[in-house]
Amino acid sequence: MKELVIDLEVEKTEILKRYRALLRASKSTLQKGDKRMIRKAFDMALESHKDMRRKSGEPYIYHPIAVAQIAAEEIGLGTTSIVCALLHDVVEDTDVTLDDIEQEFGKKVAKIIDGLTKISGVFDTNSSLQAENFRKMLLTLADDVRVILIKLADRLHNMRTMEFMPRDKQLKLSSETVYLYAPLAHRLGLYAIKSELEDLSMKYMERETYQFIKNKLNEKKAEREKFIRDFIEPVKKVLNGQGLDADLFGRPKSIHSIWNKMKKKSIPFEEVYDLFAIRVILDSTPENEKADCWKAYSIVTDLYRPNPDRLRDWISSPKANGYESLHTTVMGPRGQWVEVQIRTKRMNEIAEKGFAAHWKYKESSTDSGLDQWVQKVRDMLKNPDSNALEFLDDFKMNLFSDEIFIFTPKGALIQLPLNATALDFAFEIHTDVGASCIGAKVNHKLVPLSYKLQNGDQVEIITSSKQAPKEDWLNFVVTAKAKAKIKSALKEEKRRVAEDGKEILERKLKSLKITYNSENIHKLSYYFKLASTQDLFFNIAKGLIDMKDLKDYQQSEKVVENKPQDRIENEQLQGLLRNIKAKDSDMLMIGEDMKKID
Repeated sequence: MKELVIDLEVEKTEILKRYRALLRASKSTLQKGDKRMIRKAFDMALESHKDMRRKSGEPYIYHPIAVAQIAAEEIGLGTTSIVCALLHDVVEDTDVTLDDIEQEFGKKVAKIIDGLTKISGVFDTNSSLQAENFRKMLLTLADDVRVILIKLADRLHNMRTMEFMPRDKQLKLSSETVYLYAPLAHRLGLYAIKSELEDLSMKYMERETYQFIKNKLNEKKAEREKFIRDFIEPVKKVLNGQGLDADLFGRPKSIHSIWNKMKKKSIPFEEVYDLFAIRVILDSTPENEKADCWKAYSIVTDLYRPNPDRLRDWISSPKANGYESLHTTVMGPRGQWVEVQIRTKRMNEIAEKGFAAHWKYKESSTDSGLDQWVQKVRDMLKNPDSNALEFLDDFKMNLFSDEIFIFTPKGALIQLPLNATALDFAFEIHTDVGASCIGAKVNHKLVPLSYKLQNGDQVEIITSSKQAPKEDWLNFVVTAKAKAKIKSALKEEKRRVAEDGKEILERKLKSLKITYNSENIHKLSYYFKLASTQDLFFNIAKGLIDMKDLKDYQQSEKVVENKPQDRIENEQLQGLLRNIKAKDSDMLMIGEDMKKID
């Protein structure tokens, strides 16, 4: 018994040690009274989880502390988020209620925790339910993005400590992580977290490949480090000589991205040349940032020959997730290509911590791409038509997509996913513009609706009041907005045509002396093998079913009417039995043929 007591003492010390580390991590954001608030949350979490243990046997409280630490240190979130991270499991796992939390910590914290509790139920057995919940979770995201950021921290810690989980759980969590969390981190610009989530998922899903690449990277480590030193020295010398304050270092590519390259290009590990990137980080004032980056670029490319096709300028037009950087690939001293990324300290922080770092520089930066993104997600969620799973796919598509920038005739910038067409652009401007679009002028040349836009195109849309959305439009639009709008317009159009068809059918049946009632309409739909009465009306209106077809139907009905009822039933049953006997089995098959039995 004594043994256990000592363990508890050791654990107590460890818990306090971890708590102090958390306070140190959040020091930069602490205001007056914040420390007390964090302490209060910590005490509540400690008390609520006191009898719980993790799979590894450790006290459960280690987990909320770690999540809070990730939120503070790696995402850069402030006190409210730290409090929420400490309490993120209490409502779900203990008898503490949301009201208790609201009384202790206020409305804001309660709202975020409510969001977090809802999300934890997202991944359940039923996939459409899951997508529905995922929508709800994104609605809370639109409310308060911290919900998602804390959830990411929670997922990251779970992935880091997954070795004690059963194998099926490891695989489930890993696939979810790749499917939703890594792209979310990417979209929120949390590059470091995205890479780690992908690597950790791969560690469990592709064990052999992961180990293989890891070992390969370790084999050549010393050699690589020497190469990086040789590459950096001359650059650093010239940069400092020109009065630029710069940090240079080699950053190894993540295992997941190396593996992606091997798969994409079907090449062995040995042929992946860019196993690392060189980063040049400048300490520069906001007004000189751009000039300094280009100055550094010209110094690097004076020393090493650049590959002209590989220059990427995300400083002049940042990515949607706020990423700014200058990328170039140059020929290194030993005849191999090396990727060089040039950015300032501010840009680097936004690249690493993404969205949260934006707040820090909020004064200087105008509206971030993220706000637009959250707005887009909101618009998609508000569209009542879209089925939840379709939505999830559209949403995922929007997460992974690389963007292109398109200019309107007046020079306004519109952002679209890669492979977007002129029609997508039209819908992006306005639903009515999309619906009545007949063509476009790209850089003053006429192009069809399906024309794929290129980055930097200037597009003018041509409309006509006679145009209406067509079925085949769905084959070439890529944005969720365009798809949803076209689908609902087509539904509406079909409904209108069907209304006309209904009247035409009424007249035709009258002339054939067939009573127009629901029984006959259903019989007709069945006779023409149509799924619904609406399809029947639609086909009548479109002339796909004409007078001759209706007369054929009338004949077939007459034949049936002339036979006495019991004979029909008898024949049908005989036929059915013959069918069953022919199958020569002991089983009675009930299914397809049931429709034929009255």
